[in-house]
Amino acid sequence: MIQLTKKGQSINLSKDTHTSLGEISVNLNWNQKSSSGGFFKALLGGNKSADLDLGCLYEMQDGRRGCVQALGNAFGNLQGDPYIQLDHDDRTGASTNGENLRINGDKLTDIKRILVYTFIYEGAANWNEVGGVVTLKYKNGEDIVVNMDEHRNGKIMCAIAMIENVQNQTFNVKRLVEYFDGHQQMDKAYKWGMQWTAGRK
Repeated sequence: MIQLTKKGQSINLSKDTHTSLGEISVNLNWNQKSSSGGFFKALLGGNKSADLDLGCLYEMQDGRRGCVQALGNAFGNLQGDPYIQLDHDDRTGASTNGENLRINGDKLTDIKRILVYTFIYEGAANWNEVGGVVTLKYKNGEDIVVNMDEHRNGKIMCAIAMIENVQNQTFNVKRLVEYFDGHQQMDKAYKWGMQWTAGRK
C-alpha cells in the first residue's frame, strides 16, 4: 500500500510492458461517528447521517468534458465513452464496499485527465466526522490511498485526486484534498469550463 499524505504528492501507475493497465477501481469509504446529542438524539431522529457521493470530472483527448456521479443519474459507461462508470450510490456509508468509480485502463489513450471528488449530498458538512478514505486499486501495482485527513468544515465538496495521462503510457495520480462550496467553484479552480445546473437523484 502506498499512501499519498502530502498535498501535491503523486505517483505513476505501474504498467507491465506486455499488458495494459486494465481496470482501475477508485473506492470511497467513510464512517459515521456519533455527533453531538448521543444515542437518544439519534433515536429520535435528531442526527442526520451524511450522504457522501463519489464522482469525477473527465476530459477526453479530443477535448470533450463531462462528469460521472449519482446526482443527475450520470453513472457513465465502462465499455463505451467515457470509459468510466460509477457502480452504485451508497446513501449511508454502511456498505462495506463503499462507492466505486471504475476506469477502463485499456482506453488510456482516449482519456486526458480525471478529477476524482466527493461531496456531501445530504447532512452536515462535518468532514472531521466522516473519516473519508479513497483507495485506488489496479492489477499491476500496490493500492494507492488518500486519507481525507485535512478538513474544512462547512464546505460541501472535496477534490480528492487528479489522475492524468502520461504520454499515453500510464496514469499519474496526485493528491489534492481541496475543499469547495460546490461544483462550479471546483470546476473553476481546475479550469474545466463546464456549465452547471441543479440536479437531483
